[in-house]
Amino acid sequence: MTPSAELTSARPVSTRKRVPDFFIVGQFKCGTTALYQMLRRHPQIYMSEMKELWFFAPELLGRSHTRSRPTTLEGYMSLFDAAEPGQLGGDATPSYLMSETAAERIAQLQPDARIIAILREPASFLRSFHLQCVQNRTETENDLRKALALEDARREGKEISPHAVRPHELLYSEHVRYVDLLRRYHTVFPPEQVLVLIYEDFRRDNEATMRRVMRFLDVDDSYRVEPVEANPTVRVRSPRLHELLLSVYLGRTPATRAVKGAAKAIVPKRLRGRALKVTQRRFIFGTPRPANADATLELRRRFKGEVVALSDYLNRDLVTEWGYDDLD
Repeated sequence: MTPSAELTSARPVSTRKRVPDFFIVGQFKCGTTALYQMLRRHPQIYMSEMKELWFFAPELLGRSHTRSRPTTLEGYMSLFDAAEPGQLGGDATPSYLMSETAAERIAQLQPDARIIAILREPASFLRSFHLQCVQNRTETENDLRKALALEDARREGKEISPHAVRPHELLYSEHVRYVDLLRRYHTVFPPEQVLVLIYEDFRRDNEATMRRVMRFLDVDDSYRVEPVEANPTVRVRSPRLHELLLSVYLGRTPATRAVKGAAKAIVPKRLRGRALKVTQRRFIFGTPRPANADATLELRRRFKGEVVALSDYLNRDLVTEWGYDDLD
């Protein structure tokens, strides 16, 4: 039974178990991990131990994650069993913003849910997200402009990395159709249940933004939560070495399986994972290079219309705040 069908038939189950009270729905590379980690420290909030549950967006979940994510309503709600009476339960899954059906599914199960979305200036977002895709090996094209040019081919299932378990992520321009993404939630939830944050505010004044979030969730906003730096953007120095290292770690070929087998015999899994991260940090990943000015200007010109539309939609002058007013 699909999650959608199960939501229709499982109301008796939802009365016995906890249903999340709020959802951090996205966007990627906009501080959702930091927000998740900070909120889970608040005594009146219980965030599921697992981030990115994907339950309301099964159509976007890659095959490699189906075994580790809940696929039944009972299993999903059991992730909130540890919440104490009076605590709010929260689900942080950035892909919910990109899903065409997640908003309706959430509203069906929890019509009183509060929704939190975080948006970022498009050029900055796309650069950071592209680097993340390269790091994850979802993306094989290191040049963002060339990757954007591949979108038409990728809509037809072409030019996609064999490691891309979620190829839809490579349609970069779809991620910044901010008004279209937000409308899915405003269609099924009243405006007072949807909070739209701006990433630049979150970075510039973390404390004020967190107080705003806590007031929105109706929890004690005087509780001091220390800022968190999470999921930093990195550059892959050598894609070839990155691929080789992961091939050995995962044992994809007979040769690398032999190496992995020998390592497994003498090194615990926890230490192997730690060694992988240390090696990546020291030899594979590096600080991103400064953004190319011409490429940034090209992106800003291309997506100025989205910023204008978002400014009108939110009744906030993001055109000026994000510096799109001086584009010729």
